[in-house]
Amino acid sequence: MSAAPHQGCDRAIAAAAAANVPAGATASTPAGTDHPRIVLATTILASSLAFIDGSVVNVGLPAIGRSLNADGGVLSWIINGYLLPLSALLLLGGAAGDRFGRRRILVLGVSLFALASALCALAPSAGLLVAGRIAQGVGAALLMPNSLAILGTHFEGEARGRAIGIWAAVGAAAGAIGPLLGGWLVDVTGWRSIFFINLPLAAAAIFLALRYLRDEQQAAGATLDISGAATASIGLGALTWGLTVATSGAGLHWESGLAIAAGIVLMLLFLRIEQRAGDNAMLPLSLFRSHSFSGLNLMTFLLYGALGALLLVLPFVLIEYDHYSASAAGAALLPLPVVIALASSTMGRLAGKLGPRLPLTAGPVIVAAGFMLSMRIGGGSYWTTTLPAMLVIAIGMAVAVAPLTTAVLSSVDAGHSGVASGFNSAVARAGGLFTTALLASVLSAQGAALLDAFHVAALACAVTALASAACAWRWIDA
Repeated sequence: MSAAPHQGCDRAIAAAAAANVPAGATASTPAGTDHPRIVLATTILASSLAFIDGSVVNVGLPAIGRSLNADGGVLSWIINGYLLPLSALLLLGGAAGDRFGRRRILVLGVSLFALASALCALAPSAGLLVAGRIAQGVGAALLMPNSLAILGTHFEGEARGRAIGIWAAVGAAAGAIGPLLGGWLVDVTGWRSIFFINLPLAAAAIFLALRYLRDEQQAAGATLDISGAATASIGLGALTWGLTVATSGAGLHWESGLAIAAGIVLMLLFLRIEQRAGDNAMLPLSLFRSHSFSGLNLMTFLLYGALGALLLVLPFVLIEYDHYSASAAGAALLPLPVVIALASSTMGRLAGKLGPRLPLTAGPVIVAAGFMLSMRIGGGSYWTTTLPAMLVIAIGMAVAVAPLTTAVLSSVDAGHSGVASGFNSAVARAGGLFTTALLASVLSAQGAALLDAFHVAALACAVTALASAACAWRWIDA
């Protein structure tokens, strides 16, 4: 799933984190730092690991499948192995930083990500590759919220705003070059290089973090919702595995049905655990008393789920059916992050005048039109089939991304802005998690059957995007 569309959600986390001055900061101990550029570079290096790796793997799936003899179900788990822990543990990673120190958890997350990347690069089998991807997701869940929160603890005033802006711009650029870089590496040196490239980035981030980041005062009263995180992770895993098996060649049988049922029961148990945890919950259920917050997250789940599905299967179709090189397939996705990066700030200002409801309704409708255009992909020219679809989808996402960020932060009180934005980012990734699980049959198809399956998936994505627009219109306050 491309990292670029998640920039809006992750900018929300950064903004929320930046709003919080560390507990020990006073007039005599300001949040400022003696090495602002190095601190900013450290957070960018750390977060770029998750941003780039979240997008480069998509273009490498065909090569990975051929190299490791992996079928569609296994290929979907190479994506979902990363998304699952990232979706389930993102909030816990932020809480761990508050409890044990953000620098410490950042370094731990980057170190785990690096070790997992080495395992992925050297994996002799698909099973070990999936294991490495799961470990990468855990590392990303630790490093992501803490790399962003550090911007708020090391900068203050206007410098804080500039730091967040630079981080957001570089993140968008990382999302843009990720598929292109990944495709080039796959073509030139093979798919294993897309994991080896993480190692020098991680080493630099760890060195700079240990050398230049402050060792912050720890929040003595903070607690970790371990039971909630474990239940959510196992429940999401069971649901994802069951859906993957049910949509692959095996179809729905007692094992996949049992996994889906167990996943649903565990997610209901997770809600019960969070209710009992009260203020110490990973996800305070009181947030859902806001109809706007509930509607925003349902809309996010549907919209980003549809987008994640397309960004997974489109490079696969271009490579397997239209015989694109991996580099060309990565370049085909470039209009999406570029248009979003260029237009989001303008749409954010416009949404401030119009309110969030109209753009959050219109954006998904435009995205749905782009999905309909993508049904023309297959066998034709890139300029007349793929490019128009990508441009329309990009315009629709640009209309929605910035207002979504603002609306999420406005839907709850200031004291819950961090967890609200973090949860919305996790929901966006969970949408991609579930749609990827439903695409095993597409990734297993070949020839004309692959193209037919892609067109069905594109139609389903269009319907899902329209459903997200209906959610925005019905539940989001004007």
